[in-house]
Amino acid sequence: MAQIDAFFKLMNDEGASDLHLTSGQQPLLRVRGDMERVKFKVLDNDYLKSMLYEICPEDKIKVFEERGDLDFGYEIPGLARYRCNFYQQKYGIGAVFREIPSEILTCEQLGLPKVVSRLASLPKGLVLVTGPTGSGKSTTLAAILDECNRTRKDHVLTIEDPIEFVHKSQSCVINHREVGTHTKSFSAALRGALREDPDIILVGELRDLETVSLAMEAAMTGHLVFSTMHTINAMKTVDRVVEIFPANQQEQVRSTLADALRAVVAQTLFKRVDIPGRVAALEILICTAAARNLIREGKTYQIPSVMQTGKKFGMQTLDDAIFELLEKKKISADDAYTNCYEKARFLKFLRRQPADFTEI
Repeated sequence: MAQIDAFFKLMNDEGASDLHLTSGQQPLLRVRGDMERVKFKVLDNDYLKSMLYEICPEDKIKVFEERGDLDFGYEIPGLARYRCNFYQQKYGIGAVFREIPSEILTCEQLGLPKVVSRLASLPKGLVLVTGPTGSGKSTTLAAILDECNRTRKDHVLTIEDPIEFVHKSQSCVINHREVGTHTKSFSAALRGALREDPDIILVGELRDLETVSLAMEAAMTGHLVFSTMHTINAMKTVDRVVEIFPANQQEQVRSTLADALRAVVAQTLFKRVDIPGRVAALEILICTAAARNLIREGKTYQIPSVMQTGKKFGMQTLDDAIFELLEKKKISADDAYTNCYEKARFLKFLRRQPADFTEI
């Protein structure tokens, strides 16, 4: 048993999402969105380095010492998996660990709208789950992929950095590939994937032009492709995909994206006020003919209107989702106001001046 496993056990017991270990500070846990110090001694650099290196593969240590940062996965059987990030900072080494639960929750258990689970039945196309860091994108994607695994008879290929949720093959055959361990890069794995007879491809993140281009190509050639982006809503997601490409290619990219994209699920995580825990508000864009025309013509600013008029298809804006959570008294008015777009709609619920005075 590694020394650091005791911290992971504490993390699990406290229901923390993240563990922060930094030279010159006490350990910290992120519990329901807030940072809380652990009653433990201040970590000096040498002690922390020896503790971290104990769980790090030797080849990864060499990469870390050359680059100054590192991502990899670590698992404690029967407890959980962890996405690990090591980094160098002014006072020495530091690390952040995100807990990936061993049990994969279903869409129903997560309380996701029914249309989200229906995305698992799409025959082909590109589905993007977006949101800021720590908004639960991976958890939502895992639930959708679990739905595929239980209801389809396909070959599923995941490409991640590092591998997060581990799916055991059920009706589907699932293969996990890790960037840096099983393949050189997302783009290299995607090029290879087209020759590996997948029906469904999960790409951990669309980070660069080549990966985005290959993901759209895979979606256009009959594959169902799931991936994530760090964008805050459906409109910004479409803009981000297009803007990755050079200006002289963007018109063609809009046309390709309009044909390839099937849905965007943009989510924001809130601290619950009724019970301990967190809850997600989801913006959902389903690419109907109207939405495709807007993407093709570069009129993404009209996408919110399409979502408001497309509720019969399962679409909803983020503000509507936030309003519903606020009405059910699951989240605070302050959090609702901070994360919404139409501030005037939520201002009446505030008991005091908004915390972010720049948005008044």
